[in-house]
Amino acid sequence: MSELPFVAAPAPFEPALRAARAAAQQWGLPEPTVLRHGMNLICAAGDEVVVRAGVPTAPPEQAFWLADLLRKVGVRVPSFVRNEVVVFEGCAAWAIERIHDSGSVDWAAVGAMVARVHTVDPADVRGHYPMPWCGSFPWWNLDVLAAEVDDLLDADARAGIQGALDDVRAWPDLARGVTPVLCHGDVHPGNVLADDRGPVLLDWDLLCVGPPAWDHAAMLTWTERWGGEPGVYEAFAQGYGWSGRGDDLAKSLAISRLLAATLMRLRAGRTDPTAAVEARHRLEFWRGDAEPRPWRPQ
Repeated sequence: MSELPFVAAPAPFEPALRAARAAAQQWGLPEPTVLRHGMNLICAAGDEVVVRAGVPTAPPEQAFWLADLLRKVGVRVPSFVRNEVVVFEGCAAWAIERIHDSGSVDWAAVGAMVARVHTVDPADVRGHYPMPWCGSFPWWNLDVLAAEVDDLLDADARAGIQGALDDVRAWPDLARGVTPVLCHGDVHPGNVLADDRGPVLLDWDLLCVGPPAWDHAAMLTWTERWGGEPGVYEAFAQGYGWSGRGDDLAKSLAISRLLAATLMRLRAGRTDPTAAVEARHRLEFWRGDAEPRPWRPQ
């Protein structure tokens, strides 16, 4: 089993952009325009195609195999519009259909799709696409992250974060005896679009194996912590057929995600003023402020 997910580091901007441009030229697509940059560089190439460029840890063609598997089990994912990958300066580029977002997501349908993902036997995926253990990703080493940014914490924030760290260290023990499943790895509204046929689940770069609650963790706190619509998790859980409300493992994983999101923003804030502002904002929650403001995804 691979120790790294399909994409494990942010795409280098300039090489990824050159790869996207080379791919668009080879495929006869319009000049790419950047939509966003993160673990991958996402560019529009006209109204109907998106070019995604990044640095996968496995053969880039494996993305085609996974998309076919997911469609077979009833999960809506974007279609590839070219059955080839262009590799340029170490970056891979794929051409993917552009989903025209309607803005209205049926979260029960998303929960049902995640439930279908969890029925896939990981043994059927092994060797075809990376699927590390969910807790093995470098950014889940929360004690190391906390030590890196300790100098940026005031006493109250440090106490809140350390208390949460003490609580969440138990999640691997809570997961013992829980049958691991194939997980999307990063289910939240930023990875879902909806067109006139329903929701589409995006970004399978963090596919992994873990307890089912792993794919519930981000959604559990989306309304309260990220300012999401009320009831989105309840609808998701209804569609999935199980709720993590009141479940100790799901709660621990949800807090772990909030810790990681805060600590990584603090670290990024050393060189990015916008990240620094958001990181200070997030510390309100860990200080125990009576009414902490919702966080902003970045």
